[in-house]
Amino acid sequence: MLIDELNRADNTFVTINPADDDPAWYASISLLDDDTYEVERRDTHQHIHDLTIETDPGHIARDLTIWLAGRHYPNRPA
Repeated sequence: MLIDELNRADNTFVTINPADDDPAWYASISLLDDDTYEVERRDTHQHIHDLTIETDPGHIARDLTIWLAGRHYPNRPA
């Protein structure tokens, strides 16, 4: 839903990150002028920084859901 609501007029990107004071990871999706999406994923603990260009919002949502599920939350209760 967040990706589908992106538009070039006033909502060009969405960033997802934990509600920590110093988050170790984030994901960002930006709508580009040619209607493609720039997807950035960064996790400082695992030394990950990926930047890709995608065209399918469903594919982006699926991949990010899997990636986000794999993030470590050090302050999360067991």
